[in-house]
Amino acid sequence: MEKRLKAIRRRAMLLLIAGIAAVALHAVMKPRNLPKLLSHARPAEDYDEALRRIDAIREKEAAAELHPLCTLQFMTHGQKTERAVIFVHGYTSCPQQFHELGRRFHELGDNVLIAPLPHHGKSDRMSADQARLKAGELAAWADEMVDTARGLGDRVVMIGFSAGGVTTAWAAQHRSDIDLAVIISPAFGFREIPVPLTAAVMNVCSVLPDSWSWWDEDLKEKVPPPYTYPRYSRRALAEILRLGFVVGQAAEQHAPASKKIVMVFNPNDTSVSNERTLQIVEQWKAHQANLDSFTFDASLKLGHDIIDPNQPNQQIDIVYPKLVELCGR
Repeated sequence: MEKRLKAIRRRAMLLLIAGIAAVALHAVMKPRNLPKLLSHARPAEDYDEALRRIDAIREKEAAAELHPLCTLQFMTHGQKTERAVIFVHGYTSCPQQFHELGRRFHELGDNVLIAPLPHHGKSDRMSADQARLKAGELAAWADEMVDTARGLGDRVVMIGFSAGGVTTAWAAQHRSDIDLAVIISPAFGFREIPVPLTAAVMNVCSVLPDSWSWWDEDLKEKVPPPYTYPRYSRRALAEILRLGFVVGQAAEQHAPASKKIVMVFNPNDTSVSNERTLQIVEQWKAHQANLDSFTFDASLKLGHDIIDPNQPNQQIDIVYPKLVELCGR
């Protein structure tokens, strides 16, 4: 009888431990501490006010010790145009990533605005400042860019790549004054992380001490281009994922506010998770969003960064015309 009672107690204890483990696993698999990131729009009333806001950004940049190629780039026709285009660069890059594509849009008649994301563009490539990046900063930055662009063009187009794609997605979810949002290879998730584990990785990286990795283990700090950061912070990556989950949470509840969205996929991208992005797309489609998708042909074998002409093996002669076409030019 005593042996039987001990066996029952052991089974009960095992069941209790298994139950606790299941609850803990369920908790860690769900995104934790998602901030409520709503838009606080303050659109510029006219071109002159937009210029004042750009000057204010440049004054802040003057004390930030940025790389000369990483300061705000404003390509203007000297007056408000039919369209203003905002370009949003990727994590560890800077405005120079979009300079050449921005120049082409400017030549087509658009006013173009390309500003560095928070904690980006430092002249010291090894700066640890990027680790301070927060999801809320990206959302506030997006608000500021759209507010400024409202004074630069009658219509506003926002084009973002990778982390900039997630930032653009947040803006598309909340800003009805975006006429077109083009989201290129957004970092809603990462290829090496199974989609069901994305939230768990974000949760863990957010509480553990930060760690760093090189983009290229061989070249390390010498990896080109010279205006990018050669390493990345896992804490910063977690914040990019956090903003993506904030977008997903809002997308579950209502349609995106922007008038139209174009999602651009690269099937050969080894950095971001297209599967995770498709989840966001399906959420938007469930609310009848005005959304189109385009996928580059797999035979092109494009790398992750399809934008910066200074990245190796680029095919901007194919990519740029398609992006211009998708934007209605």
